[in-house]
Amino acid sequence: MAKEKTAYVCSSCGYDTPKWIGKCPACGEWNTFVEVKLGKKKTTTGISSASPQFSLASASSPISMSKIQTSDEPRINLLDNELNRVLGGGLVPGSLTLLGGEPGIGKSTLILQTVLHLKGLKVLYVSGEESARQLKLRADRILEGKVLEAESDWTAANLSDTQVVCEAMIETVFKHIETVQPDLVVIDSIQTMATETVESSPGSVTQIRECAAQLLKYAKESNIPVLLIGHINKEGSIAGPKILEHMVDTVLQFEGDQHYMYRIVRAIKNRFGSTAELGIYEMLHNGLRPVANPSELLLSDIDQSEGLSGVAIACAIEGVRPLLIETQALVSTAAYGTPQRSATGFDMRRLNMLLAVLEKRVGFKLAQKDVYLNIAGGIRVTDPATDLSVIAAVLSSNVDTGIERNVCLCGEVGLSGEIRPVSRIMQRISEAEKLGFSRILVPYANLAGLDKSKFKIEVIGLHKVEEALRELFG
Repeated sequence: MAKEKTAYVCSSCGYDTPKWIGKCPACGEWNTFVEVKLGKKKTTTGISSASPQFSLASASSPISMSKIQTSDEPRINLLDNELNRVLGGGLVPGSLTLLGGEPGIGKSTLILQTVLHLKGLKVLYVSGEESARQLKLRADRILEGKVLEAESDWTAANLSDTQVVCEAMIETVFKHIETVQPDLVVIDSIQTMATETVESSPGSVTQIRECAAQLLKYAKESNIPVLLIGHINKEGSIAGPKILEHMVDTVLQFEGDQHYMYRIVRAIKNRFGSTAELGIYEMLHNGLRPVANPSELLLSDIDQSEGLSGVAIACAIEGVRPLLIETQALVSTAAYGTPQRSATGFDMRRLNMLLAVLEKRVGFKLAQKDVYLNIAGGIRVTDPATDLSVIAAVLSSNVDTGIERNVCLCGEVGLSGEIRPVSRIMQRISEAEKLGFSRILVPYANLAGLDKSKFKIEVIGLHKVEEALRELFG
């Protein structure tokens, strides 16, 4: 009897080796190799070569770059402005898109409510985790809630266009695809799919890689878009080999705190658009509602007369959208000798740098005080233009003096205490004016060529941090 062959595959990057080793030479991760069985590759394939839409044995030959014909293909409108924005304008035909997120964050709900409202498109929803009855109950709950604008003219015909099949074998899935001839395929989830050509359990590195490769081949040769839903591991990255993210065209990360109602969709990789875009949703009991103006939700309803200290409003940019974000800070005397530093939704190293600037350039002694910083709403910001609001919130809490609620700030703070210019200043000022703010503090360098008479809001230019403090606290 022939001995069964085995190999060891890195669960992080897919690197394989005949023997177990501790550190992966490809990605540098430790203890990521798992044993897989190497069985004979079977002749059965999930895609029939006789299918008229795509052929596995398609001939290829080199062609000059100048002879390649290109055209702007119309994207599929998903009737969801937030998702369309993150994808770069809609779903591209023949693309392979991966949506990942934590368990229970709302990945299946987002995809299901999206495909249910696509008009005139036949959708095949493949579920390897839930039964057909569970999906129907969720669909009824979504359609009763009417969280999308497209539901105003929704008809029962949309529901009949969505075909559901509960299957985990990829070969059987392709047989259903040939029968249904869908315009869009959804796989929920890729970690539950398995192929007969590999003798390992579903969710293993080899199974995920082989199933994704077959789906990629189908999408490219049939020009039918495929949406994959993926799990993430405890480190927060997509479960399975790293090659999975290299194979797909678009990787979307669905994130959010379970204790907050907001959910954020970010594009980590996008071959058809920008990766700087971001979509915001509000989690309701009957679905995910797209948030068209997130600034109004991220700002708390605090009366201007209250004058709470430690609160400053920042005008940040995420992608191309301006967001007005509430920055909260608390400064108190260190109770245990060693000062504590804590930041939620903000880079901890940047907070330490800003505190050092306050110590050296402005003269505020914070070395023996605890500093806690929080970005309200449970979101995380990386825009350096929030530096000025962070410093203002910290000093407001330190002197226990409130900042007027009709003032917002934007500006990057340098190590010498100067306020550096930021991008998209026109959009920031317009967003602050739209939400009723009367003053905005901006870097002085951004005022060059700016016509302040176009705005009803008062625009104040600043050179250094000291000027901002005089403007805010007198």
